[in-house]
Amino acid sequence: MKKKKLIKRAILTILLLFIGIATYNYPKLNIISGYAAKNMASSVFMAARSQQSIEENDNNVPLIKLAKTSVYPEQHKASATVFGLMKRQANYREGLGCVLVNDDYVADATYLTPQRFHLASDLPFPYGSGPAKDSVFANIDYNLLHKTIDKAFSQPDVQKTRTVLIAYKDHIIAENYLEGFTKDTPILGWSMTKSVLATCYGILEYQKRLNVKTYKPFVIHKLDEDSGSDSKKEITLNHLLRMQSGLEWDEDYSRISDVTRMLFLDEDMTIGQGKKPMIGAPGEIWNYSSGTSNFLSGILRKEFKTYQEYLDFPYGELIDKIGMNSMLIEADMSGNYVGSSYGWASTRDWAKFGLLYLHKGDWNGNRIFAPEWVDYVSKPTALSDGTYGAHFWLNAEGKYPGVPKDLFSANGYQGQYVFIIPSKDLVIVRTGLAEPPDFDLNAFLKGIVDAID
Repeated sequence: MKKKKLIKRAILTILLLFIGIATYNYPKLNIISGYAAKNMASSVFMAARSQQSIEENDNNVPLIKLAKTSVYPEQHKASATVFGLMKRQANYREGLGCVLVNDDYVADATYLTPQRFHLASDLPFPYGSGPAKDSVFANIDYNLLHKTIDKAFSQPDVQKTRTVLIAYKDHIIAENYLEGFTKDTPILGWSMTKSVLATCYGILEYQKRLNVKTYKPFVIHKLDEDSGSDSKKEITLNHLLRMQSGLEWDEDYSRISDVTRMLFLDEDMTIGQGKKPMIGAPGEIWNYSSGTSNFLSGILRKEFKTYQEYLDFPYGELIDKIGMNSMLIEADMSGNYVGSSYGWASTRDWAKFGLLYLHKGDWNGNRIFAPEWVDYVSKPTALSDGTYGAHFWLNAEGKYPGVPKDLFSANGYQGQYVFIIPSKDLVIVRTGLAEPPDFDLNAFLKGIVDAID
């Protein structure tokens, strides 16, 4: 009898433990299935990749790999569940990309889309769609250069490099792609999109439509008036671009946090950050926040009289103007650009973005933003240890000791990078599914720089 009681108690204990774990983790299933469905839909319908490849690579990461995904090509959607629970669905919309939807979503509703234009030009890269110039520079050690690139693609299960492009003096001096990827394959830039969003503000400033250092969004747009916080009224666009607003934000992707709620639960991703309390005066702290970037996307929308103007602006004044024809920034359910995370572009088009900054806003004689904007975004932000400017990352304090300190970059989750090195007339693009320490970024950059005398 005692033995039977002990067995029953053990079973009950295990059952209670299982229930406790399930109860604790159940809300996470919403995030897991949401990530899996969204990533699957975007990768299939925007990058034309196979479901099998995405399951074996992109979604084959801790927790996310627990999700079971389904793709419906005719309906342009994908769904995912975890152990049959928490079904989430993502739908593709022409011109706006894929979006996680809820019960309020109307699949056959009409919606506005960006008005795009593609400049037809036979000029070689980067100013046209013609073949890249086949040039040889006497000062380049091509053996070292290709050895460095080959090493970046070695150990594919660890380093997980997908694409590399190196542009020197506007010439592609090296380019390599993992099987399944080409020069035309759109790549999700993740937080590299932040740098694209920030550029929109540089353009508005160049057009004399605003001043980022004096523009106070909480005052101008009468935001969060009931918060009782006068400190919010002192927040400028400069504070937001430098991640120094003082607003609370939890950027933790390993659990349910501000950022995971925003990306995988919120219909409108632009409002969450603005509602957060202050944890310091503007400029007092540095706190990296994807919520801040989407807040900036919402503020950008308020700068235009119509929604169509907002949709058109990033393309008409930046993306299409420099021939980034493959680029698309996805929108949330409320129609806002997800400026924190969801910009897609081919490797060559990401390189064009870097070259625009290398040339200080001039694109083949057409000025996109002022030269001073480059100085602004690459100036170290206080309290960031010299690693951050204004929605760009920096090497000001030698984070990458093997390369010049004037390097600045657009960085994204899982190792997406556009590096700009003005002193070397160099732009380097690397995309993949791994970042340091799995991918030795400093050795990669040093090898490339050392190859150029």
